[in-house]
Amino acid sequence: MAWRREQMAQRAAREIEPGSIVNLGIGLPTLVADYLPDSLGVWLHSENGLLGMGPFPYEGDEDPQIINAGKQTVTVVSGGSCFDSAMSFAMIRGGHIDLAILGGMQVAASGDLANWAVPGGKTMGIGGAMDLSSGSRRILVLMTHASKDGEPKLVAECSFPLTARGVVSRIITDLAVVDVTREGFWLVECAPGVTPAQVRAQTGAPLHD
Repeated sequence: MAWRREQMAQRAAREIEPGSIVNLGIGLPTLVADYLPDSLGVWLHSENGLLGMGPFPYEGDEDPQIINAGKQTVTVVSGGSCFDSAMSFAMIRGGHIDLAILGGMQVAASGDLANWAVPGGKTMGIGGAMDLSSGSRRILVLMTHASKDGEPKLVAECSFPLTARGVVSRIITDLAVVDVTREGFWLVECAPGVTPAQVRAQTGAPLHD
């Protein structure tokens, strides 16, 4: 049985080291904030100018002035701070983000990431994805294993426009946890009830274990 979105986010939260600075990408990665215990001491960064981002507010407690990069209302933890985009991107480009958890459209066996445009589709621009994928110390991709059309998203080579080359170290999907190694994709863990054979059947490149 595949992991649900919330279970994927919970699994991704286990990847975060205590006291680290983490950027959560737009979409599925934002759910990770709901599964981080306060005792972990993690500082969540948003490229629109926020350090110390908390979980989503309860209904009725939203502040439209406090949003993440995806324009969703969020909260700020005690000690959090706001600043302009220039300082935010200086943090990213200066290598101060320990981990970026990003969404993905395709990840290649070499670690190449494509997560901002589908050929022929509508796009709003690359945003901060290129800076985050190149400037963060570690990149974790959180995405479904296959597209809505059933096409593999873990592939031998990306056919979509690239965000960055050779940057992804680990991928968490609804089916499995997969590392990117010198030998290509390496199966680390399957979701409960999912077999390695099922994961391979939906992977568009060799998968080692």
